[in-house]
Amino acid sequence: MNILVINGSPKGQYSITLQSSLYLQELYKEHSFFVLDVGQKIRKYEKDITSALDEIKKADMIIFSYPVYTFIAPSQLHRFIELIKPHAQLLKDKYCAQITTSKHFYDVTAHRYIKDNCLDMGMRYLGGLSQDMEDLIKEKGQKELTAFFDLICWKKQNAIFEDIPNVEESFTPKLCTLKNTDNTKKPGDIVIVADIKEDDVSLSKMVDRFIESCVYPVRVINIREQRIDGGCLGCFGCAADGKCIYKDNFDEFLRTKIQTAQAIIYAYSISDHSMGARFKMYDDRQFCNGHRTVTMGQPVGYIVSGALSKEENLRTIMNARAQVGGNYLSGIASDEIDPERTVDELAKTVYYAVSNKLTQPSNFYGVGGMKIFRDLIYVMRGMMKADHKFYKAHGQYDFPQKQVGTIIKMHLVGLLISSKKIKSKMGNMMNEGMIAPYKKVIEEVKKRD
Repeated sequence: MNILVINGSPKGQYSITLQSSLYLQELYKEHSFFVLDVGQKIRKYEKDITSALDEIKKADMIIFSYPVYTFIAPSQLHRFIELIKPHAQLLKDKYCAQITTSKHFYDVTAHRYIKDNCLDMGMRYLGGLSQDMEDLIKEKGQKELTAFFDLICWKKQNAIFEDIPNVEESFTPKLCTLKNTDNTKKPGDIVIVADIKEDDVSLSKMVDRFIESCVYPVRVINIREQRIDGGCLGCFGCAADGKCIYKDNFDEFLRTKIQTAQAIIYAYSISDHSMGARFKMYDDRQFCNGHRTVTMGQPVGYIVSGALSKEENLRTIMNARAQVGGNYLSGIASDEIDPERTVDELAKTVYYAVSNKLTQPSNFYGVGGMKIFRDLIYVMRGMMKADHKFYKAHGQYDFPQKQVGTIIKMHLVGLLISSKKIKSKMGNMMNEGMIAPYKKVIEEVKKRD
């Protein structure tokens, strides 16, 4: 079987993820493996995609191999998918799978992104394997990898695959009608980070309406016009001091033009089940901030053009980004149903959030994501010095084993409830004891009156 490995890592042959495919290549000599370094050579394929299409034609199975970058895949792989989608007839009925490495930070949304695009092109999707970055050097990880490969080979042989296409419906955006407002502008400003192409008429209208409706002054930065020399290379050159190796001054631009605003609104048109390759490049380059939640407390919002109701995974990503960043999500305005209303509501909510310094408690997206980062940075603190310093300063090393008092209490409670005799005499004392601190808070409020 001819297996084409589409390596989406910008590190090329130095990709940790790629080593899993190279391991399989050595183990399964009966198959022919060919690696296409699309992440490292994306500029080449932007000029001429022919050689990649030739390899796709010859492939019996395609494996997408990539590290998870910022909830999805590296921007370079996004761009490659943009380039091959017009040639979807060459990929139709091709069997495909994916292998990723990460610390399991939103690997599920990355896998869904690749799967959705594979199904768009009529491919026969066999499944995906999400590995920890160190799995391949452990016996358990090696067994899981070979078991996965055996499984997808078996699925292919027995024609067992997922091929349910996404619902395709014609989408006509409803344009906003601009109105003049007499709002008295407040000090400070809101920045709109937008990816607006020339034909994004609906998106442009919604951005204009937001500017007119917002009480605060609004700056618009169109990343189409911003110099960004390339996507994140995953080189960790910024790990110690936060300085990116690119010479485009993106890190300075980010810190002086974006992070200084009182709120950030992201505006984009849906493309290939994501925010698009250009926006993803911008997003990935924010890694010059490392894993530091430098904008926490800063409200965010979205202005989106496209059939958002069909994009469950994308909606999850927008919510998760806000949660992990410690940002209040002020809303998502869309031109799918009622753009005038949703844009106006977003403008009002942003005003309220900024004026009241609104924050929100983290849900599973935020708590789970930050626990992964917390443990990762603590282990890598010798290298990720800027992250480590930030986490210490903001009390983000909230390890449960530090809660000695609670642990001792739980041991005592465990001893008590282990005895049937004592437990029967306790009656409702445990429940009363559990809510006692909360009753105390309520009583203190009553005393204020």
